[in-house]
Amino acid sequence: MRELASWLSGDRRPDAFPYDAVVAEFRRTGKHFVAKDLLVQLDQVRRTAVPPARAQAAGRFLRDFLDVTLDKFDGRYDYQTYLALSLIRLPDDPATVRRRHDELTVQLIADALRFELAAASGATESLPRQRPGLKLVTKRYRLGVRAFAPALGRLGLLTTTATDPAITAAQLCDVVLSAQGATERRALDASMLPVDQVHDEYLFIRVLQGYETTFAALAVELGQAVAEVTAGQADAAAERLAYARRLLDGAAPLFSLMATVQPESFRTFRVYTEGASAIQSRSYKRVESLCRSPATDRLDSMAYRSVPEIRDTVVAGQPSLDEAYRSAGLSGSQRALLGRRMTEFGAALLQWRQTHYRIAVRMLGTRPGTGYTEGTPYLAAVRDLPVFAQPDEPQQEEPT
Repeated sequence: MRELASWLSGDRRPDAFPYDAVVAEFRRTGKHFVAKDLLVQLDQVRRTAVPPARAQAAGRFLRDFLDVTLDKFDGRYDYQTYLALSLIRLPDDPATVRRRHDELTVQLIADALRFELAAASGATESLPRQRPGLKLVTKRYRLGVRAFAPALGRLGLLTTTATDPAITAAQLCDVVLSAQGATERRALDASMLPVDQVHDEYLFIRVLQGYETTFAALAVELGQAVAEVTAGQADAAAERLAYARRLLDGAAPLFSLMATVQPESFRTFRVYTEGASAIQSRSYKRVESLCRSPATDRLDSMAYRSVPEIRDTVVAGQPSLDEAYRSAGLSGSQRALLGRRMTEFGAALLQWRQTHYRIAVRMLGTRPGTGYTEGTPYLAAVRDLPVFAQPDEPQQEEPT
């Protein structure tokens, strides 16, 4: 690639790296089909031009980008690199994570709708295979606008009075994407690297990234709630759980968007996603384990063996909200309030699992999942696992 060769022969500043050209080439062919010569060039960048770990933000971002683009080249392709989650990660700071979650959520949805609008008008040649018809695209506009609503409201961004779905979607996209800074825009663009040239993979990736963003935020909230219950601050923990439930409920429209992915399109591009499975979701496992420590059988199953860093944290004694609730010296009213909020959040998470299972059945049927998993039989086996144990009940061994 000429742009990359020019960068390698120049001063090699990370902030001058030709991201646009590299991303465009990946999208032109699909990650699975990128020319080996380009991958060799990127590997050369990684070996000779990437700054040390103490580098500033631009250097760290370049390292993360190379980690994502060279996953198949290295033979370590997985769910994290497929979704480029290292490029759009949330901060761990509880003081900023709520606003950043909402900003990133609306940016992901807006970008998905922007792509639909561009494809429908003939303004892009990216991912040209199996384009959806106008009726389905119009449905996506409506559902995308609905998915915007909760986060847009919390951010206080302008809404629109337009009634035409395409115009409404376009106006909201303009509001959201025009508010992006250059760094955010670069991260968003770089995090879209489909494996093939199938149109619907764009939406598929953005929806999954949206859910990963929500679960990353939930993990921060639950971690804080555990600390607050341990410190006897049950009211603060109850507020966090109420917020977490609203966050999960507000993300529900993403499933409606996912349901518009054409099954034949999904079956086409998933051939090239082998090795990447949602069972490898670190954020989801972090949420699950912060609610209630997994039973031994589940901790030793593929579900947790697929996320070894989360498993190691649990084995090392990570406290859970369930344990904190049982052991904290709370008053009767505090225990009752916290118990209600735990029940409400648990019901929302169980509903999420049920919907996830139904969508997976629609798209996968009885086929095995990617990442060498059982697919829908696995989801069926774990969808009813208790989120929290009932007060004073011992934990039960669970299916793996």
